[in-house]
Amino acid sequence: MTQIDVSDKVILVTGASKGIGKAIADYLMQNGAKVAVHYNSDKTSAEALVNNHNNGSKAFKADLAKEKEVIALFKAVQSQYKTIDAIVLNAGVFLEHSSKSTIEDWFSVWRKTMAINLDAVGLLTKLGIDQYRTQNGGRFVYIGSRAVFRGETEEYLAYAASKGGITSLARSVARSFGKENIKAFVVSPGFTKTQMAEQFIANYGEERILEEIALEELTTPEDLSPLVALMCSGLMDHATGATIDVNAGSHIR
Repeated sequence: MTQIDVSDKVILVTGASKGIGKAIADYLMQNGAKVAVHYNSDKTSAEALVNNHNNGSKAFKADLAKEKEVIALFKAVQSQYKTIDAIVLNAGVFLEHSSKSTIEDWFSVWRKTMAINLDAVGLLTKLGIDQYRTQNGGRFVYIGSRAVFRGETEEYLAYAASKGGITSLARSVARSFGKENIKAFVVSPGFTKTQMAEQFIANYGEERILEEIALEELTTPEDLSPLVALMCSGLMDHATGATIDVNAGSHIR
């Protein structure tokens, strides 16, 4: 296994009890980081991950759709560790809302998607900037999406719009705060084999997804983890503002 030294880092990973976030948190802990493992509903998974490493990492609960819980999450991590070296903004929802649904139903999904995927990310960015200014810098890693650059299907307009907002936010943070030693990166996955994707696979089959990628197998969360660790380590600081695609060649820019 490739080793990327993050042994001196404290890193908050949102949505870290499953999927991409869990793989990232696990990899960071394997390479020495203390990880604040955020979760909403799956306490068992989050605590099992922390206990598996027993290195000072800790699980933190918060519903990111609720502003007060977002703020409380950040304050709890601050209180526990004092310093936060990097924040991996991974948590998100992928909710279907076809244009054929009612206005009320469609907009309800839009609001929920934006609350979790963009509003919480914006708030954690502000809180992170405030923290980084007290400690001479830090790093943000935003988990974006291929959908930002190639678009999504009509059932997932809110998801695509939210990820577009994240990407623009990350670039703006990189440009605005670099002189304060604050860096920001985007990792832009394509279809990744996670619990979030299981329903799509169940509905349409894995073959449909394989047809649109250039490789022989689907991207897994573990394919993203070393890149995120590299960004958190400081070894990619001069790529601040960059978006790195990890989509198995399904969309090449």
